[in-house]
Order: sequence, then structure tokens, then C-alpha cells
Amino acid sequence: MESNQFGLFATSTAQIHDAPAVGGAVHGVPSIEKITFHLLRLEDGEILDKKVFSNDFVNLTHNMGVFLYDDLLAIVSLRYQTIHILQIRDSGNLVDVRAIGEFCREDDELFLNSNAQRIQRLRKKFYFHFQDYVDLIIWKVQFLDRHHLLIKFGSVDGGVSRNADHHPAFVAVYNMDTTEIVSFYQNSADELYLLFEQFCDHFHATSRNSMYMNFISSHSNNIHALEQLRSIKDKASSSAQFVKKMLASLPFSCQSQSPSPYFDQSLFRFDDKLISATDRHRQSTDHPIKFILRRYPYSLKFKIKPGPEAGSMDGRAKKISSFLFHPILPLALSVQQTLFLQPSVVNIHFRR
Repeated sequence: MESNQFGLFATSTAQIHDAPAVGGAVHGVPSIEKITFHLLRLEDGEILDKKVFSNDFVNLTHNMGVFLYDDLLAIVSLRYQTIHILQIRDSGNLVDVRAIGEFCREDDELFLNSNAQRIQRLRKKFYFHFQDYVDLIIWKVQFLDRHHLLIKFGSVDGGVSRNADHHPAFVAVYNMDTTEIVSFYQNSADELYLLFEQFCDHFHATSRNSMYMNFISSHSNNIHALEQLRSIKDKASSSAQFVKKMLASLPFSCQSQSPSPYFDQSLFRFDDKLISATDRHRQSTDHPIKFILRRYPYSLKFKIKPGPEAGSMDGRAKKISSFLFHPILPLALSVQQTLFLQPSVVNIHFRR
């Protein structure tokens, strides 16, 4: 939490892949018997409140199914196709604000039931013209601000797949207050890509309480990041595939970007195939990762070496690394993993 008063943690039981689709559940989506979000007071570790989802599916990997913005928390129930909006109160309580799913307002069910015949005619017309949209489910969501959500829709197969990039998807801007879809794009739309290229920072919803999050380098605010993006675009074999690949990152995952100044591309140059501000696993080598000054004298400023100090005993084993940088202090953690269930190597890095 940005106030440094609370911490939000999630626990879950194992997945059940062949669970029956009952009670309105989407067929083909796994089930988890119990998913619990715990609100802790960091000062003493006391659990102040919890939110439990039973026989549901929330993708907790890299915060895919959860997004935190100031005191608002969005949780996507993939199995029951509902976006739960909660508020974290100063008292240490998790309070339900609204649920966006089959109904968007509290009186929607009453309204639809009282206009059943008229709604049925409209539904038939909608299905006739928009058959491709009928089977879409909610994949992912993020806050754009306190009133708008960016929601990604796609097929059931894409929603539970490890690699959803190959599946067609759509992105919508949704106004929670008016329950309106403000705009709707396919994930290969040039118009959406132009917005992403020119206003990338607007897709990173930053808290009003964390000023340092405003200094993350992107192609919208950093000339070196923009040149890097254009280089990737020039090398792409297909413009359509490039656009689809770039837009695959939307909606952004919560806390997926590190605000550490060491990732400021105006200050340092580094191999982004090995390390970057984005939180994800990357290929790892036995050679240190170099951070070189962007300006004269362009000297090597420091190095980070994940893995054992003496290097790996098996140079042929495939290794991946992930990094966690402190937002403002010269401190970082690296975790190097190898295949075949070998122990992970955790290193603490700090500037002398």
C-alpha cells in the first residue's frame, strides 16, 4: 500500500482443472477451492481483514488478475466473469464497492426483468450482427483512474492459456460511474497503437501518493526508449504483427514496472534482454550485467551478477532470472532459477 501502513497478500489452494461449470461458471476455466486476500498492518503483522473467493479462479501470477490503485482494488473473477471493486479503508477494512459482471448496477436485474420482451428483441438484433462478440470473456483489467477501467476480452482458451498473444482479443475503456463502454478496440487496431505510442504513461495508472512512479522511462517520455521502440518496429517483418505484439501488454499489470533510477534510460544503458524495469523472468548468463553511463565519459558504472558468485557448475543448464529493485534506495534482489528443480539462488545487491 502507498501509505506504507498496510500490506496486501494473497494465498490460494491448488487448481482443479476439470471442475464442473456450475452456478454460472465459464466452462473450461479451472477452479480454486479457496483464494484469500489478506490485509495486514505492516507495523506488527496483524491481519486486519480478509476477502475470500470460494471455488473461483483469480490469476495471481504477476498480479494478472488484481490491480491496486490508491485505495481501490480490482479483482477479476475469471471463472464467474465478474470484476470486484473493493476499497481499503483507513480503518483497515476491505469494503465491497461494486461488482461489474452480469449486472453493472444494483437495480439492473430488476430493470431487465421488467423489460424482458423489449430486451429480448434487442438481444436478438445484437447477436445477429455481433456474433463474434457473444463468446468473449473478461481476461484482465486495470484502472486508468478512479472512474475508468481498461478491460481486455477474449476467448475462454486465451483466458486460461499461458500464452494468450496468439488469440484474438479486444480492449474496452469502461466508465464505472455511468456503466458505459467509452471505446472498444481490437488488439491489432492501429488507432489504439498510436494512443499507446504517444500516451504510454497514461496507461500506467500511478497513485497520487507515489511521486517516484512518475519517473519510469517509457517511449512517451524518453527519447532513448522511443528510439528502441522504433528500432524494433523497423525490424518487424509485419506491421500488423508488431502492433499486436506491442498491444499484448495491455492492460498493464499492477506494480509491474520498477521506478528505480537505475532503469532511467537517460542515465544508464543496459542490455534489456537480460534486465529491465518490467517485472518478468529473463534469460540469465554467467556474465555480469553491465550498467554504462549514457553520457560522457560513457564508462562502466556498476555490474550486477545473478546466480552463484563462482558461476554455475553446469554451463549448459538453461537459467532464468528475475529482479526486484528498491524504488529509491541502491538495493536490489536477484533470483536465478534453473530447470530440473535445482535450488534457486537469491542474491542481495547494493552499492558500496
